[in-house]
Amino acid sequence: MRHTWRWFGPKDRVSVEDMLQAGVQGVVTALHHVPTGTVWTPGEIARRQAELAAMADGAPSGLAWEVVESLPVSEAIKTQTGDWRAHVENWIASMRNLRDAGIEVICYNFMPVLDWTRTDLAWRRPNGARCMRFDFIDFAAFDIHILQRKGAAEDFPEEIRDEAARRFAAMDEARREQLAGNVVFGLPGAAEHFTLDDVRALLERYAPVTDAVLRRHFHDFLEQVAPVAQQIGMRLCCHPDDPPFPLLGLPRVMSTEADYAERMAAVDLPANGITLCSGSLGARPDNDLPGMMERLGDRVHFLHLRNVRRDSDAIRGSFFEDEHLGGQTDMVALVAAVLREEARRREAGRADWNIPMRPDHGQDILDDIGRGGQPGYPAIGRLKGLAELRGVERALSHGARA
Repeated sequence: MRHTWRWFGPKDRVSVEDMLQAGVQGVVTALHHVPTGTVWTPGEIARRQAELAAMADGAPSGLAWEVVESLPVSEAIKTQTGDWRAHVENWIASMRNLRDAGIEVICYNFMPVLDWTRTDLAWRRPNGARCMRFDFIDFAAFDIHILQRKGAAEDFPEEIRDEAARRFAAMDEARREQLAGNVVFGLPGAAEHFTLDDVRALLERYAPVTDAVLRRHFHDFLEQVAPVAQQIGMRLCCHPDDPPFPLLGLPRVMSTEADYAERMAAVDLPANGITLCSGSLGARPDNDLPGMMERLGDRVHFLHLRNVRRDSDAIRGSFFEDEHLGGQTDMVALVAAVLREEARRREAGRADWNIPMRPDHGQDILDDIGRGGQPGYPAIGRLKGLAELRGVERALSHGARA
């Protein structure tokens, strides 16, 4: 595996020096400041490459931008409304500019409205660490009583509705505002700018978009971008839904192995690939991560390795982000499956045999606490995760190295 690290640019509390000291080999980043739907210009791409290529004192870092995460797919493309055709053209133009700059992998997602959803961004663990959590009852309280989405109550079992009502009644105004802010934080790029009315307006745009419609729109998008990616040598890899089950009455089309198989078959090109995120997919008990890597590994272009622990075996339920070797995904078995896939690729002579991986998320520990970093992306918590994953990889490949 190629060890990479997600970086949010010069404003990231994790510096270029921090990444180097963590021992990363490459960088995952994006042009977060560029409005969704517009072209990523060669100049802006070069600026980001230069920012991570040097340390604060001007010395070369030796790090390069190797994976894009994410090149956003606009809501207009997903709903096929407004300027969606121009947005697809701009997405392709951005992809070409990125490839011209030497970048070969683009991670993206096709989640409606919310890129990810959590109800707690700093949930306290017994040892004092902090992590992100999705509490299904808290989310129901938000959806039914704070957002007051039409038809929300019917989307939850009676026992969840009743408990959500009790929990909402016990919240003071500060907690209600905090919960709303935590959920809205998953809106792409600008949590602090979105109001509940903005969320309601976005949901209204999706009223005619059923599960089948969203799948068709996704296939339309793939039919336009994947052949270009194949032609220019770019690998596209779609990130799964997070969490991988329906929320806010919206369809979800990248939550299971069957979903991935369907998307790959829709445009059956090697460039149309997968981001295997063990944390997102692991929030469902019916997703077998080592098995998915074995069966879909040929199209896995990017790996997010993290772990979650579910409160129950319900398909829709609560979970928190556990330590990388904790949780309910067998991370050792998953890494072993990755190494077998890499061996198959080497034997076949594939240039992309070394699959980029990043230690996804991490718990806030030690000096991470109070640092004010991007939620889910602490310096020390991710370094710990990377060290653990690197140790697993080294142990599993020891015989092969000898």
